[in-house]
Amino acid sequence: MTDGLMSKAATMEIPINGSGDTGSLPEDDGLEQDLQQVMVSGPNLNETSIVSGGYGGTAEGIIPTSTVKGPAVRYNASFPGLRLLQAQGAGLHPSHPNPAVTGDEAARGIAGEKFDIVKKWGINTYKCTKQLLSERFGRGSRTVDLELETQIELLRDTKRKYECVLHLARALTHHFYSLLQTQHALGDAFADLSQKSPELQEEFGSNAETQKLLCKNGETLLGAVNFFVSSINTLVNKTMEDTLMTVKQYETARLEYDAYRTDLEELSMGPRDASTLCRLDAAHSHFQSHKEKYEKLRADVAIKLKFLEENKIKVMHKQLLLFHNAISAYFAGNQQQLAQTLRQFNIQLKTPGAEKPSWLEEQ
Repeated sequence: MTDGLMSKAATMEIPINGSGDTGSLPEDDGLEQDLQQVMVSGPNLNETSIVSGGYGGTAEGIIPTSTVKGPAVRYNASFPGLRLLQAQGAGLHPSHPNPAVTGDEAARGIAGEKFDIVKKWGINTYKCTKQLLSERFGRGSRTVDLELETQIELLRDTKRKYECVLHLARALTHHFYSLLQTQHALGDAFADLSQKSPELQEEFGSNAETQKLLCKNGETLLGAVNFFVSSINTLVNKTMEDTLMTVKQYETARLEYDAYRTDLEELSMGPRDASTLCRLDAAHSHFQSHKEKYEKLRADVAIKLKFLEENKIKVMHKQLLLFHNAISAYFAGNQQQLAQTLRQFNIQLKTPGAEKPSWLEEQ
């Protein structure tokens, strides 16, 4: 409570008129009691008018008071306690800021941050574009890691070839599915004719059974080929693509590194005055940060390429063995070997028309 009273007294100016006459003013007993509690050992004021402290207060901030009841003494401007309260209160209770002014300052702060971001982006884009054009026209130097660049180019070529295999495998799946639909319809037609043609019932019946058996084996093969397509798709469009995204970040970092390296070299060959030294220090700082980013991404790319190669060999070894065994068993008419191939690779076929189990059955 004492701090609040001190701040109230410290942030107020107490002018005393010459005649000591305040006229007929409304009474403020609460303020009188506050001043008397704070200034117990100091002077009591007889007739006063209180002016709110603040930043350029106007006449609207004047709070009139009536005659203060109590012993009347003269105002002592040299009273040390009052000067201390005024000095401390100036920093404790500033007047409330205008909400409109605060909003404008916040908006200017946000605009300034956005301007700085755009400025940095513009400078970086200019330097990188300049470096890129210099490399294209053979005027600038370029940092090259021959071993890493060879591995990256090999990865891109491998991805293009695997995409071709994926496209052909999907086409095979589509055409083979159409073949199964045709065989299924043909088997139904043979079965219907065997019932309506007594003289050819045996021939139509045997052909209907053959087509149904081919459809059953074909569905098993289709499940194996779909598993093959799904695995190749994951390898190409997720695993390889993730590595190539890191490669793109590495190439961007390499371009920025060369751009700031060239800028540092140009400044180092210029005159060494005060302004140039400041720019040289800033350029060296930018160059160092982009160098660290470039080296980190180069290490990340090397690690990802190594793991990708190991994962690719493991996945393709399994998928190529599956594809070979399934195709061979199907066209050899070996139904048992075809079923065994699916069990070997843990492939579960979805039964046509089978409903999804309820959540109670899955528990």
